[in-house]
Amino acid sequence: QLGESGGSSVQAGGSRKLSCTISEDMEKWYCMGWFRQVPGKHREGVAAIETDGTISYADSVRGRFTVSKDNAKNTLFLQMNSLKPEDTAMYYCAAEGGYCSGSYMLGRADDWADWGRGTQVTVS
Repeated sequence: QLGESGGSSVQAGGSRKLSCTISEDMEKWYCMGWFRQVPGKHREGVAAIETDGTISYADSVRGRFTVSKDNAKNTLFLQMNSLKPEDTAMYYCAAEGGYCSGSYMLGRADDWADWGRGTQVTVS
C-alpha cells in the first residue's frame, strides 16, 4: 500500500515536500511516480523515478520539482519549489512492478499498478 503525506496550503513562490511511504520493499517496484489531478481533468504525470535512479519530469514542473527516494525507509519524495497557483491539485504517488520507462509511464496513468489516496496541495 502507498500512503502520501505533506500536502497543505502554500503561498505562491513557496515550497513543500511530499512523502509517500510504501508498505513493501521499494525495490520491488520498477517505477515509482507522482501524479496530480484537479476536478474535471485527467490525472497528470508529474515525475517518475526508475529502480536504477533514472528520473523523468513533466515539462510543467522541470526545474522546480525534484523526485527522490530512500530505499532504506521505503519512501518516495517530491520536493516542490517555486510553487504556482496552477500547481494546486491532489497529488498521488504510484508504483509499477513490471519493467517500465518513467518518461513513458508519465503519460499512462492507467498502466500503474498501485496508487495512494492522495494529498492535497493548494497554492494561493
